[in-house]
Amino acid sequence: MRRYGQVLRLREGALERYSELHRAVWPTVLAKIAECGIRNYTIYHKDGWLFATFEYHGDDFDGDMAAMAADPETQRWWAECKPLQEPLPTRNEGEWWAGMEELFHCD
Repeated sequence: MRRYGQVLRLREGALERYSELHRAVWPTVLAKIAECGIRNYTIYHKDGWLFATFEYHGDDFDGDMAAMAADPETQRWWAECKPLQEPLPTRNEGEWWAGMEELFHCD
């Protein structure tokens, strides 16, 4: 298992819609997340910033993320969410949510 942390900004005025979407995430999207090895997935909000953390339980992260990205329902979900988000200009090429370096963890 590997832990991940990611960050991006929420566009001004988008919190209500983003929260509404995430109070009722589509079952097909949740199933694809689980199918792709994602567990313990949480998104936090503070002052316009979104922070996501999750555990990856698999052996081909890039392949699983490509499978998720190719899923039509996931693409439709992202089409709802992406206009509400503002990715960091310092993110790595190919990232939407900017990956973060884990500096500390305690079980």
